[in-house]
Amino acid sequence: MTLEEGRRVRLTADLGIGEAFTREPGEPGNPGGPGTVVGFLSLGTGAEGTVERVDGELPESEEVREYQRLKALFDDYGHTMPEASRERLEAQIAALEPEWAAHRARGSRVTVRIRLDNGFVLDGVHQDVLAAL
Repeated sequence: MTLEEGRRVRLTADLGIGEAFTREPGEPGNPGGPGTVVGFLSLGTGAEGTVERVDGELPESEEVREYQRLKALFDDYGHTMPEASRERLEAQIAALEPEWAAHRARGSRVTVRIRLDNGFVLDGVHQDVLAAL
């Protein structure tokens, strides 16, 4: 999914926001004592809004970076390596290929700023928890 400014989106996961709310010591009506948790703010799946800004790409996973490093090493120097080293390197590359294939299929991932219809603004939201409308 490509996200751009002005596009309508929907949350596909519940998002917990911030920390649990607690009451201060000595606050009237605080039967649980100091630091008692009295609530937690979350936005539920299905909340809709509009993308206000598309931020930068999310970094690639460690496995993807390692695949790219090993593949470049193999492409540049594989023909000069001893057979055992080359075979070990090929096995390492093969083990990382599923992660690489998933990364290529998924494409670049970004974070966005969204103004939800209920008035909340979410900034730095990963596109993985959004669906385009």
